[in-house]
This record gives sequence, C-alpha cells and structure tokens, in this order.
Amino acid sequence: MQNNVLILDFGSQYTQLIARRVRELNIYSEIKPYNKVPEDLSQFKAVILSGSPHSVRSEEPPHPDLSNIKGEKPLLGICYGAQYLAHFNGGNVAPSATREYGRANLTTIQGNDAFLENISEGSQVWMSHSDTIKQLPENAVLLASTDDVENAVYRFKGENTYGIQFHPEVYHTKEGTRLLENFLVNIAGLEQDWTPDAFVETTVRELQGEIGDDKVILGLSGGVDSSVAAILLNKAIGNRLHCIFVNNGLLRKNEFETVLEQYKGMGLNVKGVDASARFLEALAGESEPEKKRKIIGRVFIDVFDDEAHQVENAKWLAQGTIYPDRIESVSASGGPSATIKSHHNVGGLPDYMKLKIVEPLKLLFKDEVRRVGASMGMPTGILGRHPFPGPGLGIRILGDITAEKVSILQEVDAIFIEGLKKWGLYDKVWQAGAMLLPVNSVGVMGDERTYEKCVALRAVESTDGMTADWVNLPYEFLQKVSNDIINKVKGVNRVVYDISSKPPATIEWE
Repeated sequence: MQNNVLILDFGSQYTQLIARRVRELNIYSEIKPYNKVPEDLSQFKAVILSGSPHSVRSEEPPHPDLSNIKGEKPLLGICYGAQYLAHFNGGNVAPSATREYGRANLTTIQGNDAFLENISEGSQVWMSHSDTIKQLPENAVLLASTDDVENAVYRFKGENTYGIQFHPEVYHTKEGTRLLENFLVNIAGLEQDWTPDAFVETTVRELQGEIGDDKVILGLSGGVDSSVAAILLNKAIGNRLHCIFVNNGLLRKNEFETVLEQYKGMGLNVKGVDASARFLEALAGESEPEKKRKIIGRVFIDVFDDEAHQVENAKWLAQGTIYPDRIESVSASGGPSATIKSHHNVGGLPDYMKLKIVEPLKLLFKDEVRRVGASMGMPTGILGRHPFPGPGLGIRILGDITAEKVSILQEVDAIFIEGLKKWGLYDKVWQAGAMLLPVNSVGVMGDERTYEKCVALRAVESTDGMTADWVNLPYEFLQKVSNDIINKVKGVNRVVYDISSKPPATIEWE
C-alpha cells in the first residue's frame, strides 16, 4: 500500500488513539517505535510524531534520525513531537512555570495556512505537558497560540512540517479530527479509501494468493475476532477452512450449542468438540489463578491438536490476532517492549504442529473488526458480543473449580446478561459478568437460616480494556437482578456489585 501514515511512538498513552483517529478518516496508519524507523519509507505519504512522558531536555531524550523525513514528507509533531522538532532545530524548550494540563482555547490564529482551514477562533484543545516551547527555530513561523501557550501551532518555512503543543487525537480537542484531516488530506494528499468493503476485497484476494489450494484450521471461540476471521477466510477459500469450536466446560449457559448453530447458519465448516469433562478433570482441586490458566491453556492445546490431526494435509493455522496485539509499544522508560499477547483462541501452540500462521485481521483495531464484520452481513449478536476471557468462567470462579460451581455461576451469569439485554443496557456496557466468591454468608429464607454462596456482579465501560470504569447501573435494575438471582439460583443468598475501576483493580478478579 502506498497511501499510508507512519506514526512514530515516543511512549505516549495516546499513540494508539492517534492511529484510530487517522483510520476514522478512512486512511490507513501504522505505529512503529521511534527507534525502529523503517528503512523503506516509500509506502508512507505522511509521518506523525507522538507525544511522550519524556523531556527533550533530558540527558538521553528519544531522538530518532528524521533526515529522510523532515522536509521530504509531510510531518506533524504532536506535544513531545512538536517540542522535539523545535529543540533539535535551533528552538528553545524550557520547563513551564506550571504544568499545562487540560482544556485551552486557540485564541490567536495567524494567517491562512491550510492546516488551520475551518478551525474556529477560540476552538477548544487539550494540553498535557510540563515543558513548553519558549522560542521557535529561526526558519519556523507561528500559526496559533492560546492564553498560556504562545507557540501552540507552528510550521517550518518551505516545508510541510508542523508542530502542535496540544493533542488533536483526544475527545476534548473539539476540532481535532478536522485538524488531522487538514494535514493528511489537504496538505499530504492522502486518499480516504481505507474502508471495510475495500479491506474485505483486498484481504480476500491476498488470502487466496497466500494460501492457494491448502487447507486451514481455525479455533473458534464465539467471540468477535475469531468469528470475523472465519468469515473472511470462508470468503477466500470456502470449505477448505476447517473451524473447531471447543467446549471447555467453562462457557456461558447454553453457549456451546447456541453459538455452534449460529456458526453453521453462517455457512461455516465447523466442528463442535465437547471436552468439558476433560477440562474439569484436569482442574480438579486447583485454586491458584495462574495455574488454572495454564491448565486450561494446556488442555486446550491437547484437544485442539487431537482435532487438527483429523484434518488431512492441513498446512495453515488461522488466528484472530488484531493490530493492538502486534504493536511494539514504547515503555515508560523509553525502551521498546514487544507486547504480543498470549491469550488468543489458539495462542502458544507447540512447534510440533508444523503449521504456518495466517492472521487476516492483523491490521485492524477492534472497532474496525466489527465494522468489517458488519460489511459482510454478520449477525449483530456475534458482532456486539461482550469480550469474554479465554479461560472463561474458570477465572470467574475464585478458588477450585467443580461442575456444581460452574452450573451455579452459569445460572447467575445468564440472569445478569439477559437482564442487561431486557433493560436495554447491554450495548451500553463494554464487558459484564459475574464472579463466584469463595465465601459463604449467612442468610434467612422463610423461617430458615441459610449459609450459601456470595456472587459479585461486574460491568465496565472501556474502549480497549487497558483502562476501565465501572458502570453506574440503575438501582432498580440491580435490585431486580439481585432478587432474581437469589430466588432462582439454588446455593446463592447474597449479591454484591463491584464498583472498582481499572486501575487499580482489573476487569476480571483472577
């Protein structure tokens, strides 16, 4: 592809958000660590420098070689990126008298530069920095200021090189998307052709060329990523795609049967494998969370391997890996940290399987995966499904796992999730579930004393799971769900609601 944007990551918490904002403009973007600038830049028509927790005034600031970029390609520096361009080109960056964080307004806009076309005088922007640009380089010109930041927007003379001290990618910068569009479309000349339909057409063609006449195995989970990957591959190679859906005994109530029928209704060549007894036997007596995860992962690999061997001459293993799983991020200390997640549906398969890997969604963010699925006509029930952990209810049952505990939690979870749907709350929540706690509490039912289980309900809002806020569900809803659980699920006499955010808590309890 020749119509790309390169985003150099200096460790900002907002770097992925920059990429998402660019892609919302139907322009493809890629993130690379600042110290791994691609040697071949021919595929990139513009470059963006991210913010950073670091200072250009430090002894060893992040300092890439931009000699083949600055003045050669349209270049936009954001926050640290703007300070970097000023500092290393003769300007002066110094500590701010106060930390400049929060809302500000562009009070002074100079000239008629295309970068600020249709940007309103007084437009709200979001600042987040402790250094400030005191003096621009001699060959730079001021374009806009705020009340507290004189050099808020500038450009280099004779170049399409711009620096902005604020963050256009965050929601609080009201005209941030327009700024990015001005830079990428009006100045850099990028085409807005990165659409779901175009992605499907291109990916199907590439998969056909890559796979040829070979057979592919894919482990389905019932989730969005593996499901969309399956439909894409099915479009490309049809029944040469062999899908395996494993019931580990830790799925939601009736999920194995329901999702399996959904998959068959979508025309997939799918085999359901009920290995629940095998998983529960391996988990018997184990209560340590990490050991439970490893047992579930190991047994899954064994089951999957057994089933994969029944597909003769299979050459490829397909995975629902998405772009955030593959991004090499920059750590807070400035060093690169390869963050390849290990919790995919078929993550960490042993080398002896000798299968080549194909990842049809490796370029997409989660919201893009859903849009691609929608463009292929996939059921909204699958596309809108909440994330569900790979180990399933195994990490929502605190302590050891038994068939009885799984059955109790499945009933509780079903009441909670169905309640969210009936009350029109399901689509307003990013992820929801119930936890079975390893404690009994005293209760009274009729004239009898009870000593039964306590369950915790959890509902969070998030965009990527990295951070999450608990959802303020209506008291009336919680009251109804609590009553239904206690009255209908034998063995539970107390319901609590988790109001912890991430951080410091995590979404799951184990």
